[in-house]
Amino acid sequence: MRFQRLPVAVLLLRVAMPLVAQNVPAKDSTASLPTVTVTASRYSRSIFETPLSVSRVSADAWRGTSGYGLDQALATVPGVLAQSRYGNNDIRLVIRGYGARGAGDRSNAGTARGIRVLLDGIPETEPDGRTSFDAFDLSTATSIDVIRSNASAVYGNAAGGVVNVSTVPEFDRAYQRAELTTGGFGLVRYALAGGAPLGTARFHWAGTQSDFDGWRANSQSTRSLLNAGLVAPLGDATRLGVALYVTHDQFYVPGPLTQAQVDADPAQANATYQSRQERRDNRVGRLGVTLDHRLSTSQDLSTMIFVQPKFLHRSERGTFRDFTRLHLGGSAVYHARGAFSPTVTGVLSVGVDMANQDGSIQFYGLTAASTRALDLRDNKREGASNLGVFVTEDLALGAKLGLSIGARYDDITYDYKSNITPKLNDARSFTRVTPKVGLNYRLSATRSVYASIGGGIEAPAGNETDPASTFGQDTVTALNPLLDAIRSTTYEVGTRHLLVHGTGALRELMYDAAGYFTAVSNEIVPYRGGRFYFTAGTVHRMGAELGVNARFAQGWAATGALTLSRNTYEKYVVDSVHYGKPGKFADYAGNEVVGVPKVLLNGTVSWAPERAGGLRVQLGAQQTGSYFVDDANTVSVPSSTILSLGLLTDRVHELGNGFGVRGSLSVQNLTDRRYIGSAFLNPDIVSNVPVAYEPGLPRQVIISIAVVRTK
Repeated sequence: MRFQRLPVAVLLLRVAMPLVAQNVPAKDSTASLPTVTVTASRYSRSIFETPLSVSRVSADAWRGTSGYGLDQALATVPGVLAQSRYGNNDIRLVIRGYGARGAGDRSNAGTARGIRVLLDGIPETEPDGRTSFDAFDLSTATSIDVIRSNASAVYGNAAGGVVNVSTVPEFDRAYQRAELTTGGFGLVRYALAGGAPLGTARFHWAGTQSDFDGWRANSQSTRSLLNAGLVAPLGDATRLGVALYVTHDQFYVPGPLTQAQVDADPAQANATYQSRQERRDNRVGRLGVTLDHRLSTSQDLSTMIFVQPKFLHRSERGTFRDFTRLHLGGSAVYHARGAFSPTVTGVLSVGVDMANQDGSIQFYGLTAASTRALDLRDNKREGASNLGVFVTEDLALGAKLGLSIGARYDDITYDYKSNITPKLNDARSFTRVTPKVGLNYRLSATRSVYASIGGGIEAPAGNETDPASTFGQDTVTALNPLLDAIRSTTYEVGTRHLLVHGTGALRELMYDAAGYFTAVSNEIVPYRGGRFYFTAGTVHRMGAELGVNARFAQGWAATGALTLSRNTYEKYVVDSVHYGKPGKFADYAGNEVVGVPKVLLNGTVSWAPERAGGLRVQLGAQQTGSYFVDDANTVSVPSSTILSLGLLTDRVHELGNGFGVRGSLSVQNLTDRRYIGSAFLNPDIVSNVPVAYEPGLPRQVIISIAVVRTK
């Protein structure tokens, strides 16, 4: 098709003509503005030049929180639903409807779907699209970049949105920091961090120990995390980066409740989950190496390799599961900058990504004490690999107009082998070419508008392709032949505008507005709490987003994020044998998609007067609209508004002898409101009652004190 061939034609043109590097005058030489760069195009560029919806969250946004889960930072981003399921790092992450099914029973605790998540630019998302949050801790993070647009044309499988968490600090002299955070329900977190120049290199490290008793029965958690990094120039043209982490993450899963149980005692656990002590015990390490080399004044090459061993133990659904996996991969991206004419310049990007994860899975029974029994019930190997090749061209057509075009080819392959029942062995591949095209127009030095069209692919995750027992143990194949990859096309328009940047009563005002429409085919929908999956023929998602940041005189500031969306099944017929009605069918066309609220609103007002000596008072509000949890649209989660209040120090207060202190006191869920934090989608129905609800965290007081070596 012509749209898909366009990037190839541009690539051939670029190869056929010599790239002549030219000194092109800066577009905004008349204005000195704060610059934010993003990785939406796999290289840094100004946010005003990017034809996609992108956001950056700085560390100030999550100060005063427990820092345990990414939800406390991502809740401030329009288009993003980030829900803490139990108050720890097990979160439900949704961006514009992608990832909605990442909650439930079967292999969904502690993992996300449909969103590509990176740590320091290295993928944590597995080749099949699942992401665990074992290695993410806000006390080690410095900033978070979020691509809210469909980014499959650049990042490949399961990139309905992209979250890149950076842990690399900026410093020019040695530093050390020790921090203690304590809070309600037995929260205690210790964090140590430091960095030191080593000649021209920079070495940094951070370690955290988090313990949380949990507020629901069977919801305790503990996590130890150590990460370290080195950034070192190797000559004038080469930079080496090394990133290492090891983590031990253990958390218990209290499970869903009925509405009557929530009303009677939201702190209780699901009786079945508690009797089995359902939990996850993950030991994960990762070593990543990056090498950036400038080939010439107009060309550079970035390469990356990583290796990630995993040892995972789980008690769930009456079995003890022992996973041993090795996740490894790498990438290479070539950039060439040049000029077609004095007024037309461009950046060509050509890249390849590879990843493979393989390993054994052994299932055992559970003893009366919920430990591993001696009976081996299943022994299999679960392999997944992903190969992607992409090319993009970002053109500057004069001083104001930008054009981005590109495409990517992905091949996601599964290879399952049973060591007990070889006839179940199977392999399957999902492939697609995903194109993109975007336009960006600079109305002024501080304002841009953009429009884009992008394709998307999301292969079903490993547990979704492996059929579970529904009316008896499946003995046909290890891969579900009825599921296909989710395919989507997103149309988007948006604008960014820095209205004010000065010294008057209104010091700064910036807004980011976007609207989108996404057509999805083969939407995967969980049933019976995620034990098996159906495919909806066609889904339409549309929405509008607005983000606002303002700073005033006298230390006042305000931020806000509003999301309005509509998500509907256009074609979706379900075999009602699963409702006990053989031969019948349910047509859900026109119903709302499960798990996606129609309204999300986040707002913060803060006051930090100069005479307060660096103290800041902050009031926040988070509203989550109602949403359905079943395809029939008969069971729903009501809307909720949660308030928070904090007192923080924005600067380090000197203690003497080269040491300083900073701290915070905050109250989360200020009014102690009862609400539903998350829900199982298309949940189990027991005695005609849905078992769906995961109650949200009650009021929690959090105190944090950090001692910093300042000299």
